[in-house]
Amino acid sequence: MSQEFLPDDNKFVSAALEEDRPNDDSAAESEQDVVCVTLTGSPQGVRETILTLYRLGFAEVGDWSPLQRAANPKQVMSVLIRRRKRKA
Repeated sequence: MSQEFLPDDNKFVSAALEEDRPNDDSAAESEQDVVCVTLTGSPQGVRETILTLYRLGFAEVGDWSPLQRAANPKQVMSVLIRRRKRKA
């Protein structure tokens, strides 16, 4: 995957992913799973999809990262990071 996919100024996503990296074996055995949902497309399409997912009860609009540049210059992306308890 291209290093250009996530720009250096993407502090929101970078900080969230840093939190999810295990520092030791006990963190690796955590009872949480982390799931990232990424939307990529035109700015209007990404915004409309976020609103549709909000209306469906999937996620709050504010839970998504700000729009970031995508690999394609005409596209943007937004990321949602969800944590959930693992089922035994």
